[in-house]
Amino acid sequence: MTADRTAAEAHAEGMAVRREVLSDEHVDRAASRTSPLTADFQDLITRYAWGEIWTRPGLDRRMRSAITLTALIAHGHWGELEMHLRAARRNGLSDAEIAEVLLQSAIYCGVPAANHAFSVAQRVLEEPEGENES
Repeated sequence: MTADRTAAEAHAEGMAVRREVLSDEHVDRAASRTSPLTADFQDLITRYAWGEIWTRPGLDRRMRSAITLTALIAHGHWGELEMHLRAARRNGLSDAEIAEVLLQSAIYCGVPAANHAFSVAQRVLEEPEGENES
């Protein structure tokens, strides 16, 4: 956290970015499932991932989305990939640009991982916009 921002400010800014990138529907669902077990984790990802990393000026959201897609493919996080494919579109990546990210991931993450990513992407990108905002 930067010296001039409080934890509450980082959380508030993080929540705003999280809603813009993932959708109000997704964030509302995540918030409704928050329990005593997950409350600290929800605060961590909102305050740190969204309030500290996604708000930094060094990369725009399109670039951050491309990086995120690649990391999720590399680690086989397919449910998160679905969510971030929708987010990538919301952040301005075209379907053609998303396909290029997936194609490049074949070289650096492996062909089987990219093959599965293309399968996930084909299903997600065929959804009407706004449907399945998970």
